[in-house]
Formats: sequence, structure tokens, C-alpha cells
Amino acid sequence: MEMGYLPLSDHAARQLIDSITLFNESRRVQRQARQYAGGMYWKRQGAYEYLVKTQPDNRQSRIGPRSPETEKVLEEFTTRKRNMEARYKTLRDALTDAERLNKALRVGRVPALVVSVLQALEDAELGAHFTVVGTHALYAYETAAGVRIVPGALATQDVDLLWDARRRVRFMTDMQQLDTSVLKVLQRADATFVRKEGQNETAINARGFEVDFLRRQPEGDDPRFEHMVVAATGRMTLMRTIAPESFVAFKRWMASTVTTRPEPKRQRDILQAGIVQRLLDEGLLMAVQGNL
Repeated sequence: MEMGYLPLSDHAARQLIDSITLFNESRRVQRQARQYAGGMYWKRQGAYEYLVKTQPDNRQSRIGPRSPETEKVLEEFTTRKRNMEARYKTLRDALTDAERLNKALRVGRVPALVVSVLQALEDAELGAHFTVVGTHALYAYETAAGVRIVPGALATQDVDLLWDARRRVRFMTDMQQLDTSVLKVLQRADATFVRKEGQNETAINARGFEVDFLRRQPEGDDPRFEHMVVAATGRMTLMRTIAPESFVAFKRWMASTVTTRPEPKRQRDILQAGIVQRLLDEGLLMAVQGNL
């Protein structure tokens, strides 16, 4: 325990490995399935008939007039779409079973609301715009390392999401296509989220849990760390966070340089940095490792 972490039990470790495999494959198939979103059909216009591709938002594009080539395009699209949907359904059913086992074997312990918030951003296809920073990054590191970090290093009542302002144009385009706002996306995770009075970039729910959206200044590209995390309920999602070595450097800087930092937080910074550094030194956590 002096190291600041303990290994998972054998049963939990095996279940975590199986869950990661399922989760990764599910995401892979889901990405492929997006290529076959919408549908195709023949549309007649006067004496002509041509193949049309529809998008989920009802946009349409013309493929070409009816011919052996376009008939083959339709046949291949229909077959691949059917196969993808069947495979994805099978994987989703397997993930549901895995989530039950995750809960029973106590594989994960990420707060359920954190997982719901991250998944809501993923479902809205906004996840890539945000990076989890601060204490919650430890959940991604401990999952990747197959350990349990001591509770004293994890206690916090909010989650910080860093919005990369360098991707503003793409972000605003995505939001316009969705016709929504980040607050509305958060409300899919918890309907009680509202904008915190006097703090436009902070949302707070009825239980006092805060989500802070931090803006970063344009600078060099930072390595990111992506890994599946598991809630105490067994639910899984992807966490995008900073590279563990960057986490260590930042926490040490906070503890040694920020003179206004309260002593309890400064001590926790030192504890967190030491734990993550030991995971790196022991080879349990790989620098700039991405599982997905």
C-alpha cells in the first residue's frame, strides 16, 4: 500500500481484459457501421431511374443512373450494412453481459455520472474535442495498469474537461450540425445539469457535481492518453486524458510552484504524482499509451 496502489484480484483482472477486448471491437465495428448509416434506394424522375444515398439527417446524394454498376453498389451496400448491424448487435449484447460481470466482480469504480457525461459527449460525436484533466485522469491510468489507486488520491466532486480552442472551427461546425449545446448534451447524462450562476463555463447538477469546461491556449501538440474506463455500475466508456508523464510534471509543478495552493491539495498533488510515476517506473503504465 506504500506504493499508493494495489493490484486487481485475479478474477477482476481477467474480466477487465475481456471487457477491454469487447469494448475495442465494439468501437471498431461502430466506426465501420457509420459508413453505412442511412440507406440507398432507386428514385424515378421522368423516364430515368437513379440510385440515391440518404444520410441519417435526411440529406440525399445521387450516386448515378441505374446500371449494372449501380445495382452492384446497392447490393454491396445492403449486404455490408446488414452484416455490420448484425455484428454490432451481437457485440452490444456481449457488452451488456460484460457490464453485469464488471459490476459483480467490482472491476471499475469510476463515478457513474462521470462515465455518463463522457459517453454523452461520445454519442454526440464531441468527445474528441475534450480532454479530461486533473484527478479523474487517475481512473484511466489505474485501469490501464490493472491496479487500484488508494482512495485518498482520488476524492473530488467535480470533473475538468479541457476544450482545445485550436479546434474551435470544427467544434462549432459539429455543434451547428447537432443543433444543440454542450449543456444539452450534459443533460442527456443528467437532466438536472444547469449553468452555474456567474460561471458560464461550469455546469452543476442537483447534487452539486460540477463539470468545468476549461479553454486552452494555442500551443504545441500535447500527447494524449486514451483508455477504456469502467463505472462502479459496470458501464464502460472511453476516457481521453493527458499523457501520464505530463500529469506527473503538472502535479509536481502545482505542488512546488503555486504558492496559493492550499496545503491539503498540495499534499494530494505530491501523492498523485508519486503514484503515477511509480506506475511508470514499474512498467505497469506505459508512457503515451493509448489502448484504442
